[in-house]
Amino acid sequence: MFFEYPKLLFLLLLLAPLAGWYIYRELKGKSVPALQVSSLQPFFRDRNSFRKILYHVPFILRMIALAALIFAMARPRSSSDYETTSTEGIDIMLAMDVSTSMLARDFHPDRIAAAKDIAIQFIAERPTDRMGIVVFAGESYTQCPLTTDRITLINMMKEVQTGLIEDGTAIGNGLATAVARLKDSDAVSRVVILLTDGVNNRGEVTPLTAAEIARTYGVRVYTIGVGAHGMAPYPVMTPYGVQIQQVKVEIDEELLKQIAGTTGGEYFRATDNTKLLSIYNQINQMEKSRTLVDSFPVYKEKFMNFALVALFALALEFLLRWIVLRRIP
Repeated sequence: MFFEYPKLLFLLLLLAPLAGWYIYRELKGKSVPALQVSSLQPFFRDRNSFRKILYHVPFILRMIALAALIFAMARPRSSSDYETTSTEGIDIMLAMDVSTSMLARDFHPDRIAAAKDIAIQFIAERPTDRMGIVVFAGESYTQCPLTTDRITLINMMKEVQTGLIEDGTAIGNGLATAVARLKDSDAVSRVVILLTDGVNNRGEVTPLTAAEIARTYGVRVYTIGVGAHGMAPYPVMTPYGVQIQQVKVEIDEELLKQIAGTTGGEYFRATDNTKLLSIYNQINQMEKSRTLVDSFPVYKEKFMNFALVALFALALEFLLRWIVLRRIP
C-alpha cells in the first residue's frame, strides 16, 4: 500500500500536542476541587473504578477518528494486481499527393479536401496506432512523424494543401520518404497508404525502386488512385478569372498495382467521396494486428477503510459521551 498524497501524513504530528493538552488539562483539574461536598464518602470510592477509566475513552476515540481521517485524506492505494489487455496497433504512414491536380472537382468539394476529411476520420477511428503524414508533389517531406497524439495529427492533416512545394508528381520520392519513417519501427505491422491522382513525372527515386525498398523493410503499401473515369472539372486561371474546364483524368494504375503487389498490399480506385471512404474502411478492417500488452497497475482505493474507522470511532464516542457517561446536573 502507498499514499497518493504522503505529505498530508505530517498532520499526524498535531495529535501529539492535542494529547499533551488533554493530559495537562486532566492533571490541572485534579489539583483544584471542582465541587464542595459535606460528606467524605466520595473519597472512599475506588479511584480506579471502571467508569473513571471509561471517562478517557471518548478522547481516545476522537484521536483515532482524527488519525483515520488524515490517513483517508492521504489517499491510500494498493497496486498488487496487474491487468493484461489486448490492443490493435500498427504503424501507418499516410503519403498524400498535394500536386495542383488534386484541386479537380470530381470529388466534393475537391479531391484534396475530400482526401483530408476522410483521412481525418480514418485517423480518429484508430486510437491505438502510431500514425504519420508525408506529402509529395514535385518533391516530398514529412508533414508529421509517427505519433499517437491524435489532436496533433489531425491538426497537421488539416494544414495539408497544394502550392506549398514545387508542383509535379514524385510518387517514388513520396513513398521513399514514408518508408524512411517506418524502417526503424519495431512494430509488428508497418503500412503506407499512398494516395495520388496522377502519373509519376518527377523525383530522384523511381516508384518501383521505392517499392523494393519498402519490401526490404517489410512495409506493406496500399495504393489509392483518386479521380473519376474520363474527364473531371478543374479550376483554371484565365484572364477572366478562375473558370472550370474539363480535363482528362490520367492515373498510372498499372504502376500503382505494381507497387502494391511488390509489397504485399492492394490497389484501390476511388472515383468519388463515397468510394474513397469505403476504401479507407476496407483498409481499416484489413489492418488489425492484435498484440498483448501489460496495462498500468490496477489501483485499488483504500481510503474508505479509514473513513469507516473514523465514522465508527466518532459514533462510539457520541454514544459514550452523551449516553453512558452523561452527567445530570
